[in-house]
Amino acid sequence: MRRTRFDDARCPVARATDLMGDWWTPLVLRDAFFGQRRFSGFQESLDIPKAVLAARLARLCDEGMMEKVPYSEHPPRYEYHLTDKGRAFWDVLAAMWRWGTDWCWPEGEHPYLSLKSRATGQIVHPIVVDELTGERLDLDAVRFGRTSTG
Repeated sequence: MRRTRFDDARCPVARATDLMGDWWTPLVLRDAFFGQRRFSGFQESLDIPKAVLAARLARLCDEGMMEKVPYSEHPPRYEYHLTDKGRAFWDVLAAMWRWGTDWCWPEGEHPYLSLKSRATGQIVHPIVVDELTGERLDLDAVRFGRTSTG
C-alpha cells in the first residue's frame, strides 16, 4: 500500500506529519535528545529493526534534522548529531511528553520516566506559549488566518 505524502501541503501540521508520521521517528529523536548518537545505541535502546532504523536516520539526515559525523575510518563508522533544525523539534517532543503524561495513563498511575530540571531536580511540566507574549496558548484565543505572501 502506498503512503499518502503531505510534504507539499499548505498546512504546517500536514508537512510536519509527513516527516514525523510514523511511530519510530519521534522515538529516534527522543533518544538523540537524551544523548544517543550511534546506530548500535539507537538500535539497542529502541529494539527497532536495523532496516527501519537505517531508513529513519537517512530520512532525518535528508531532511536536515540530523547529520552523519564520522568517528572511525577503519571500519567506517558514524555518529548521528542533531542539527539546529533537529534541536528545534524539542518543543514538539516536550509538548508530546506532557500530553502523554497527562492523558495516556490510567487514573492513579504515572509514567516510569519524567522530565526533571537539571538545576532543581523538580519534575518539569512543559506548556506551549506564544513567543511574543509569553502567555500560554489557548485554543479559544487563536484562529486560522492566511500568512501574508508579501
